[in-house]
Amino acid sequence: MERYILSIDQGTTGTTVLLVNRKGTVVGRGYKEFRQIFPKAGWVEHDPNDIWESTLASIAMALSSSGIPPSAVEAIGITNQRETTVTWNRSTLEPVQNAIVWQCRRTADACAELKARGLEPKFRARTGLVLDPYFSGTKIAWILKNNAQAADLAAKGELAFGTVDSFLVSCLTHGASHVTDVSNASRTLLLDIKSATWDPELLSILEVPAGILPTVVDNCGDFGVTRSVPGLPDGIPITGIAGDQQSALFGQACFGVGDGKCTFGTGAFMLVNIGDVPRASTQGLLTTIAWRIGGRISYAFEGSAFIAGAAVQWLRDGLKIIDKAPEVEALAASVPDSGGVVFVPALTGLGAPHWRPEARGILTGITRGTSRAHVARAVLEGIALQNRDIMEAMAGDLGAPLASVRVDGGAAANNLLMQMQADFLGTRIIRPRQIETTGLGAAFLAGLGAGFWKGTGELEEVWQIDRQFTPQADRSGVAELVGRWSSAVAKA
Repeated sequence: MERYILSIDQGTTGTTVLLVNRKGTVVGRGYKEFRQIFPKAGWVEHDPNDIWESTLASIAMALSSSGIPPSAVEAIGITNQRETTVTWNRSTLEPVQNAIVWQCRRTADACAELKARGLEPKFRARTGLVLDPYFSGTKIAWILKNNAQAADLAAKGELAFGTVDSFLVSCLTHGASHVTDVSNASRTLLLDIKSATWDPELLSILEVPAGILPTVVDNCGDFGVTRSVPGLPDGIPITGIAGDQQSALFGQACFGVGDGKCTFGTGAFMLVNIGDVPRASTQGLLTTIAWRIGGRISYAFEGSAFIAGAAVQWLRDGLKIIDKAPEVEALAASVPDSGGVVFVPALTGLGAPHWRPEARGILTGITRGTSRAHVARAVLEGIALQNRDIMEAMAGDLGAPLASVRVDGGAAANNLLMQMQADFLGTRIIRPRQIETTGLGAAFLAGLGAGFWKGTGELEEVWQIDRQFTPQADRSGVAELVGRWSSAVAKA
C-alpha cells in the first residue's frame, strides 16, 4: 500500500490539511475556516476548541476527498500561525481562555514600558526580536496577570502554555506530549537563539514561570504518536513541526545561504536563509531560527508585514467592493494605474522595518474621479510596496539584493500582484507549481523525520517552478510611486 504524509497547516483564518505522496504531489486536501473574535479595537482572539475542531474536520475532508484510508498515513507534520498564544489545563486539555492571536495589539503598552526601562537591547541580543505586541512573551504575561484561573493553575503546576503547534500536539497525543520546535520557540521573546534554550533572565523580566513552557525540540524527530484522535488510528508518529514562515522557507527548498521567499497569506512574510550564524540586523529586520535538524541550526532574516491577504478580505467584507477575493485581480487590472491613490495596509500597525504598532491604515490621493477599481489596484500596490520596504532592508543587511524571490501563499496566484512585486523589487519572482508551500514544508520535515525522504537533495528534485515574473515597469514611474508611498507611510 502506498504511504502518505499528513500535513496540518493551521493558519490564522482556517486550517488546511494536505496528503502528500513521495513525489511531493498533494493528493488530498481539506480546509475549514473558523471564527475570528474581536473583543475590542486592536484585540484579536481565537477559541482553541475552534482550532482543534477545524483541524479534525480538515483531516476528515482530506482523507475522504482522496479515498485514502487513515491506515496509509506514514507520519504527521504540523505548521502553524506562530506567535498566537494558547494556555490550557494540562490534565483536561481544556483551554483556560481564548488564544491571543499574533495580530492582537493589547500588549502595546507593556512593550512600551519594557522599552522605557531600556530592556529592548537585551531582548534583541538574546532573541533576535524587537519588543512588539506581535510576539508571545508579553501575551503570556498578560494572561497570567488578567486571568485568575490561569494564574492559579500556573501556581499549582497545572497550566500549559504553547504556540498553536504545542496545543495541537497535546491534542493529537491526548496530553502525552508538551513540546514545541525551535522555530516556534524563537518567536516567543523567551528563547536564547544561540543556545536554543529558554532564557531564565527574560522569563524573570516578563514574570513567566518556566514550569508552563513546552520542551524545545528539533524540527524533525519524534514528537509523540496519535492517541484517541477521531478519524485516525492510534500510533501515527508526529515527526515534523515548524512555524508557518519557516515551514514555507523549507517548502520552497531554500536550503542555501541567500535563498529567500515571500509568503502571501493573511500577512506577508519575507525570509532569507543566512546560514548557521545568527547575524544581527541593522535595518529593522528580525533574526530568527529557521530550523534545527540533527542538532544543527540554520538562521534567517525575517521581515513581517501584518496585513496582505487580509487587506483583500477587508475590500470584500468591510467595504464590499468585491464579492469574492479572487475578483480583486480583474477589478484592479481594469484600470492602468491607481489614479494617484495610495493605500498603506497598516490595519493592525506596521511591522518590519518600521515597527510602529500605533500606525493605522490610510488611503490618500482620493478625488472625485476615484473608482472602486482604483482603490482595488491601490490595495494590491500597497501589499507589494510594503514588501519592497522589507526587501530594501534585507539588501542593506546582506550587502546586496536577492537575485530572485520565491513566492507562495494564496495571493501568489494573483498574476497582477506578482508582476507588481517584480516591478517594485526590480528582481525576479519565482512561483512554484505548489503554492501551498507552508503545508508542503511541514510534510517535507515530517517526511525527513520519518525516513520518507532521505535528505534535502531529494526534496530539491520534488520542488518545481510554475512561472517566473521579471521586472517590466518603467523605473522612473516606480520611483515616483515609491515617493508617494513613503509620504503616505509617514502619515499612517
